[in-house]
Amino acid sequence: MTVSLVKESDVDVLIVGAGPAGVMAAQGLKRAGVNVRIVDKRSKKVAAGQADGIQPRTIEVLQSYGLAARLIKEGNQMHTAAFYNPSPKGGIERTGRAPDVTAPTARYPFEITLHQGAIEAIFIDAMHEMGLDVDRPTIPASIELSEDESLLKDPQAHPLKVTLKHLEPVEGESDTEIVHAKYVVGADGAHSWVRNNFGIAMEGEQTDYVWGVVDMVPDTDFPDIRNRCAVHSNNGSCMVIPREGDVVRLYIQLTDTDVRNVETGRVDMNKCSPEKLIEVARKSFHPYSIKPSGDIQWWTIYIIGQRVASKFSIHERVFIAGDACHTHSPKAGQGMNASMNDTHNLIWKLTHVLREWADPSLLKTYEFERRKYAQDLIAFDKKFSALFSGKPQTEEYAEGVSHQQFLEAFQTFGGFTSGIGIHYAESSIVNVSHQDLAKNLIIGQRMIPHIFLRAADTRPFELQDLLPADTRFKVLIFTGDVHDSAQRKKVEALAEELSQPDNFLVKHTPKGAAPYAVFDILSICSTTKVDIEYTDIPKILRPHWSKVLIDDVDNTGKVGGGGYSAYGIAPEGAIVVVRPDQYVGMVASFDKVSDLNTYFASFMAKS
Repeated sequence: MTVSLVKESDVDVLIVGAGPAGVMAAQGLKRAGVNVRIVDKRSKKVAAGQADGIQPRTIEVLQSYGLAARLIKEGNQMHTAAFYNPSPKGGIERTGRAPDVTAPTARYPFEITLHQGAIEAIFIDAMHEMGLDVDRPTIPASIELSEDESLLKDPQAHPLKVTLKHLEPVEGESDTEIVHAKYVVGADGAHSWVRNNFGIAMEGEQTDYVWGVVDMVPDTDFPDIRNRCAVHSNNGSCMVIPREGDVVRLYIQLTDTDVRNVETGRVDMNKCSPEKLIEVARKSFHPYSIKPSGDIQWWTIYIIGQRVASKFSIHERVFIAGDACHTHSPKAGQGMNASMNDTHNLIWKLTHVLREWADPSLLKTYEFERRKYAQDLIAFDKKFSALFSGKPQTEEYAEGVSHQQFLEAFQTFGGFTSGIGIHYAESSIVNVSHQDLAKNLIIGQRMIPHIFLRAADTRPFELQDLLPADTRFKVLIFTGDVHDSAQRKKVEALAEELSQPDNFLVKHTPKGAAPYAVFDILSICSTTKVDIEYTDIPKILRPHWSKVLIDDVDNTGKVGGGGYSAYGIAPEGAIVVVRPDQYVGMVASFDKVSDLNTYFASFMAKS
């Protein structure tokens, strides 16, 4: 048999790992028209187990790619959390219930639970429709990054040489392939080959907390089995996570004697079994009974490790994301969410640099924003894990964790765990100098959802749906009341200024590109639906008839209105820049267009 020569190919971005971070990156880059490859060592996609919780902000992110509807249809919604603590009568008793999500501006005020394989399938199917599939089972065998400065600084150069090994090669073809890449994204998990190959250290520590996880359909009289539950018992702690269909996941606190090998000091899977985990849970749930109805679907044990990579990129050519750069406990449901939001942050930045819309320095903001978030996540996780894993307060043990302590932490951290409160610090793409013009739109946080009416036909629209992840900056012109002649003149003067060649709309739109290829403009008026004519808005501020909105209630009187107040914008109006990932980048007044020009000039390329 003759084996063909080693194949060589060029690619813009090579993604290693098809877990949540990898498939998020692949579908987003492919959607943006980037030449992308994704490889994974697994011969098949995940069938069960692994991560399972999607937080409110991540649902918004999926919606921005048009992928949320399937998630909502297939997943289970968690609206309520219940708390159980030791009962004076023995066993446990419920000490309270609370909303599962404590984030007032959440568009989706609930979590969705669905096993990781089904979540990944949403992305994989979307990729397939765009002509991209995961290359599996394939592993990287070697990677070389050129040290030539001229290549590293040229976004169109291919300074990376990656040798791939196809573990199940097609007969007659070589099992080896060489890929020349502009960029590599290592989304290959906690034991990341990419991270290790570049000697990036993981900083942090491993706790002494040992937990087991079981997925099953339960046979139980526990009344909150379909709510998220934090159970503190004298036998240890448990967490209940209801899943799709009748499935429930149990997180079960274990002791060293349950799972640790005396000779090695390490956790030993052979010392445990799903039956043993159920037995520990059964004692913790007393006086309620719980047992599997049918077979255990999936189980594992783990020690909580809390670590962050020392850096997230090498020369802004190799990036790591997801578990490759941060690991923590699964109690607050952050792992998969943090992973997908890592690459959501990276997608538009890579795309802008590859298109030469932005200076390569933009890529530095990936590590700046996501590493700080990961550090904050670890700090939160340490507190939350200690509370959850600590002994409950009882008459005999006054130093234990009280229900009130746990509830306060649960609610205090709600903005963080939901993803709604993620706040990026000031940088070239986060300019806070005019925050007072939109007091409630926190610069560096995601754009708050709100329903406005389309001026042309008074149809209600959720604003977030008009800010899709299409790689464009959204420039929202809050015009004020254009029915007022004085305000209308100010809007016309703004339109005239923005049309000048030295302003950002013109300067940073590439020659030959469509007028709104880089910037999408929406005008949002405080004029009533009775008085508005969408044609009152100057043409440059309404690229299409659908791009004019009004802050008024709809014809039923039930939907819309109050947007200016909700955002903290005065009647004089303001300009709000929303980044391609839906985060507010800057706010300015009509007479400070020069500040917007400075903002965009700091990271974008001239046309």
